[in-house]
Order: sequence, then structure tokens, then C-alpha cells
Amino acid sequence: MGDQKIVCTTRNNMKRGKKYVAIAQKIDHKKKYSLAEAIKIIKENRFASFDETVEIHIKTNVDFKKGDQQIRSTVNLPFGTGKTKKIAVITSTKVEEAKKAGADLVGGEEILEKIKSGKFFDSQNGINVLVATPEMMPKLASVAKILGPKGLMPNPKTETVTLKIKETVEALKKGKAAFKNDNSGNIHQAVGKISFEDEKLAKNIEVFLAEIEKSKPTSLKGKLIFGISLCSTMGAGIKIDWEKK
Repeated sequence: MGDQKIVCTTRNNMKRGKKYVAIAQKIDHKKKYSLAEAIKIIKENRFASFDETVEIHIKTNVDFKKGDQQIRSTVNLPFGTGKTKKIAVITSTKVEEAKKAGADLVGGEEILEKIKSGKFFDSQNGINVLVATPEMMPKLASVAKILGPKGLMPNPKTETVTLKIKETVEALKKGKAAFKNDNSGNIHQAVGKISFEDEKLAKNIEVFLAEIEKSKPTSLKGKLIFGISLCSTMGAGIKIDWEKK
């Protein structure tokens, strides 16, 4: 696939500040660092005033134009991402179960009406995961074009269409995350906060990469992972040396 670059967020199109440039100059961009080395570099060179997210960006060998080579699955990060998830459950059959499980918003067609009107996306709402029970899916089809681009459309492949509402909501609150390849074959995922202990960050990353390998399409020949980069929200990308465990 040639010498393709793994972009660590969209900052490649932004003017970089002096602090970012200074950090980038310390990194050997031709070298692949061990996971422990990369985490150490990220922590030693943090400069933001907030608790940055640590992000992993993976270049795969999938042909994203082929439907049978799409990667879409979930992973249970043992220490979560450090970000609190607000979950809405759209259901007509599991209302009480969803409320008891800790869902932030529970409802049926009234939520669909809010989605259609745009009121659902008011800043104070803050919902970042939608879960639905199967009987609501035909009705959700009417808002698929609204939810899809926002990454909110419930999908059986990410286990957000389910009858197991209690287990799903609780798992999402604890750190379960959905992932998929984008339209260039890249996969992006938050794997924790820069304040996490090194061992917890490393464990999250190892679990995530193992799950990526398990998600390799059966039609794909050869290696799945072409390259990996790790960075913090404001930091420069660091190439990771990783072999399938």
C-alpha cells in the first residue's frame, strides 16, 4: 500500500503552535517506539492546561470500498476512556429497565420527534450514544440520515440495537466503545486520559489492538494493521511498534 501516513487527528490542516512544533522535533518520525516509550514521551511533553485524551490512530490494509472488508465492532476498555458517556435509550418495551440501568434519557417516539426537529441536539442534551430496542428500528429509519453522519445511529454490529438494555447501558458507562474504519481505512479511538497511570493506558491500548485483530475481515489477505500512531489531544503523533500478540 506504499508509504502511507497515519494522521493523528485533523490537526494536520491547522497551523501548529510553537509548543507543538517543539515536541514534534523531539520525536524521531522514522522510528517505531515501544508502547511504554510512546506513553512516556506523551506524558513528559504534555503542555495543555486540561486533561488531554490519549488517542490511537490505526492504518489498516482494508479496502474500504469493499463491503465485506468493513471493520465495525465494540471493545470493553478495562479502564474506560475517561470520558463520561451520556446514553439515550429509544424503546417502547424496556423503559423501566433502561431507567434503572442508569440511562440518561429514555423514551420512544417523542425522542424521534425531537431528533427530527433538531431539538435533540441542543447543547444541554449532550447525548453521545443512542441505544434502541429492535421494535423501534423501523421507526428509526426515518431519522437515519440525521443520526448516521453524527455517528449516533444504533446498529446491531455495535450492539446498540439490543434487548439486553441493562447489560448494554452498564457496559457503555464502564467503558465499552464502538469503533469502525473511516472512508480511508483508518480507525481512530480514544483510549484514556493523559492522567491515567502508564499501566492502565497500556492495558487499554493492548486490549483495543487485540480486538482490532479479532475484527479482521475474512476476505482480507495478509496483515490487517499497516501502521499505528499514538498521541494526546494537543500532542504530536508517535509511531508504535506493534506485532500481533
